Amino acid sequence: MPIGEVTQQAKIAAGLFWADYAVLGAQVRELEAAGVDWIHIEVRDGKYMDFAMPRGGYDIIEATCQSTNLEVEAQLQMLRPNFSVFDQLADLGVSLISLPLETTNEMIFQNITYIKEKLGLKVGVWAWQGVPAAAFEQFIHPYVDIIEYESRAPFWKATTGGASPHTIDPIVIETLRKLQQMIAEAGMQDRIELMEDGGLNAGNVAEFIAAGMTVGEFSSPLLKGPAGKLQPGTGEIAAAVSNLRAVMRSASDKYRSDRGLMRAT
Repeated sequence: MPIGEVTQQAKIAAGLFWADYAVLGAQVRELEAAGVDWIHIEVRDGKYMDFAMPRGGYDIIEATCQSTNLEVEAQLQMLRPNFSVFDQLADLGVSLISLPLETTNEMIFQNITYIKEKLGLKVGVWAWQGVPAAAFEQFIHPYVDIIEYESRAPFWKATTGGASPHTIDPIVIETLRKLQQMIAEAGMQDRIELMEDGGLNAGNVAEFIAAGMTVGEFSSPLLKGPAGKLQPGTGEIAAAVSNLRAVMRSASDKYRSDRGLMRAT
């Protein structure tokens, strides 16, 4: 389903963090065929959070957009992204640009307006765990299509098997619940998506849907397994999406109405 059209069924944004870039196009095509809702790419400048190496560069975005008919999101992990970056992303074919609340600084609403009015693209605002829900208040706005909250990630710790490097603390769920309440109180829960990013899997996603999440970002559960990265042509990617979708469908039926609103509890 399109970004920004809230439905009863919670959506899957397939993250490419754990993609095998040697077979990227084939993995993206299998994700689309398996029924994910859109593709999520982290775009780093090598300065944000002191990551030493850029990731999700324009070549990766171009290859992804050429490999799918799905909408593609560029989640910017950058210091002060500017109009030139947005123009290049639009030219490559992305549908959604998500801005980092912490590092876009005083230009954030100028950038939202530029992306929406000048480029005609969808806009998101995202932040890491540690940013309070109240910081998103002004972004519950008709120009914003999605609000994203990302759980902490101790990347210096090794992961095993298909595990995510992210850690889910109880406060993340509480923050999602507060954000959902803020969106509902503004009368916009039918048009602003709410995403949790990082650490989700089939074992915990129902709890987030119960808290009001409309989209989950998943990379490890869709592209990693005990033996390493899942390969196209094996059926592993389709099986991973199907397993996740079944759990999300059950939770969505339980907690969300036909119009995409939270059921009264």
